[in-house]
Amino acid sequence: MPTLRDLASTIRSKNAGVDHITFDVIFRDRANFERVRDSKVLTPESVAALYRIPRERITDFVVFDPANAIKFTIKRDRPSGSPGEHDVFGSQQYAPLFGVEVP
Repeated sequence: MPTLRDLASTIRSKNAGVDHITFDVIFRDRANFERVRDSKVLTPESVAALYRIPRERITDFVVFDPANAIKFTIKRDRPSGSPGEHDVFGSQQYAPLFGVEVP
């Protein structure tokens, strides 16, 4: 079964202010985008389960058809750069998305 890593052209995460991290899953072609969108493997609930966070920490979840993209934002558990925070730029948080299997 293919994974998001196989189907998406870009999977990334980055800062969205000091309290949030935003994620982009972008597809080069419409067919792969529609396959993932229609499979419902990426929903606020599935993302919360994947990242082991409460659903309430997902502040935005957008399926953006014109760009063949799925975007979501999560609230950090502590501010960027604060003691104990492990990814000040939020750029290392996308890796769990790679293994999501798409039927």
